Amino acid sequence: MKYKRSLLKLSGEALMGDNEFGLHSTRLQQYAEEVKKVVDMGAQVAIVIGGGNIFRGFPRIKEKKTINRIEGDYMGMLATIINGIAFQSYLENVGICTYIQTAIRMDEIAEPFGKDRAIRHLEKGRVVIFVAGLGNPYFTTDTAAVLRAIEIKADVLLKGTRVDGIYTKDPEQDKYAKKLKNISFDMAYKMGIKVMDQTAFILGNENDLPIIIFDINRKGNFKKVISGEKIGTIVSK
Repeated sequence: MKYKRSLLKLSGEALMGDNEFGLHSTRLQQYAEEVKKVVDMGAQVAIVIGGGNIFRGFPRIKEKKTINRIEGDYMGMLATIINGIAFQSYLENVGICTYIQTAIRMDEIAEPFGKDRAIRHLEKGRVVIFVAGLGNPYFTTDTAAVLRAIEIKADVLLKGTRVDGIYTKDPEQDKYAKKLKNISFDMAYKMGIKVMDQTAFILGNENDLPIIIFDINRKGNFKKVISGEKIGTIVSK
């Protein structure tokens, strides 16, 4: 394998499949099986999950002025905890020992985040799911994913999406959009690439953490990326 230790970032929207909100059992089962293929190779896998399938966040309620940014962000963090618990169940159902670590203490539900303990779990073949973002408002789960990847000394951050990489334009709106197989962090920043937020790209650049954007919904892609096949788009220095 090319990447011994990876951090997989899944959006909350990915977990809802074709539903308008909530969790999609078939999609969760598919992702669990994809992770199992990689763990069975001997790879170490950590995961960060978003919460958009449960709470879509501050931008969608900003104009209504009903919930302010800080409270909205904390609601989003709690949504990631729900998703983490759900995905843990599916992973353990396929035979993977899984631990949840949370940035907001909930001792009855999950361990508090600790990078050293997380690394020990990974070294023993366990999957670690990081939830509650960074525990602070104003930071997205993309930024949390990059920081957690750096903290656990991951070889790569893998952003699983419904598209197979970064394009010059939105491929769902422009059929002439061209896929970029490789792109620098500086170029991603200048182009205003939206697949991850700018803070995440800057943090990845400063810490020399490669980020691969790939289609997580195509069966076998996760294993292919870990094995070093040219899947998706790699963002690096």
